[in-house]
Order: sequence, then structure tokens, then C-alpha cells
Amino acid sequence: MLKQNWRTFLTENFEPKIVVFCCNWSVYPIVNEKRDFPSNIKFIKVVCGGMITPAFILKAFELGADGVLLATCQVEDCHYITGARRAVDVYDNTEKLINILGFEPARVKLGWFSAHEPKIFEAALNEFIEVIKKLGPSPIRIGRKAKAEKEASL
Repeated sequence: MLKQNWRTFLTENFEPKIVVFCCNWSVYPIVNEKRDFPSNIKFIKVVCGGMITPAFILKAFELGADGVLLATCQVEDCHYITGARRAVDVYDNTEKLINILGFEPARVKLGWFSAHEPKIFEAALNEFIEVIKKLGPSPIRIGRKAKAEKEASL
């Protein structure tokens, strides 16, 4: 019951914090050109999507992210040839870790994008934001909020 009350309290007017690890060769040019994404989205440029590790993704959650999007180039357009394929392995390994930790796997998404198709990226990002809104705040955020409230009441 208490957990449900916390979830209701925390999800009212909830705007999820989204971290997007974006490939320098695909999504970053879109982000750099548009520059008017909502402030609750943090873009982190990486040289190659294949360089992201599960540790980076888990750290994003630890620092308060509600969802993480791995935005890499399309497999056939990878500047580093195998980076986009390696991102699939990273995603699969992260999904396993998230299941072990009790997170919803939908909090992490992998997408392949082209710098020449910004509308496709924006649509995928908006769709991901809606998924995270439905899931509500990250379990880590809920736990931190409850712990802070408990400590404040002592």
C-alpha cells in the first residue's frame, strides 16, 4: 500500500529524465542541429555506439535517469564497421542486468538511426518518452525519495 502511494505521488506530473547515448556519426548531428529538445533529456555524445558499456547505462540510472536510449548508426552505415553490431551485445547484456536488478527492460532501448532522417529519430525518442511516462519514475529514484523522506522524518 505504501509503495503504491509513493508511486502515485511521484508519477503526478511526471516528466521522465532520459539519457540518450548518441553516436557521433548518426544522432549527434541531429541533436547538434536542432538544439531545442526538452531539458529533461540529456544527450551524451560518444564516438561510436559500440563503445558504450552496460556500466555507463547503469551509471545513468544510478544518477537519476528514468530511461536510457542507445542511439547508434545503422549497421550498414557504421563508421567503425562493427560498432552498431557491438551495441546489440551491449544492449542484450544490459537487459540481462536490468532484469536481475528488477527494472523493467523497457527502460532501456536500442535504436539505429541515420543523420539524414531526423524525424525518424525524433519520433522514436518521443515514443520512448511515452513508454517511460507509463512506467513511472525509476525504481532507484523511488527508493532514494523514500529514503530521503524517512531520514527527514527522524
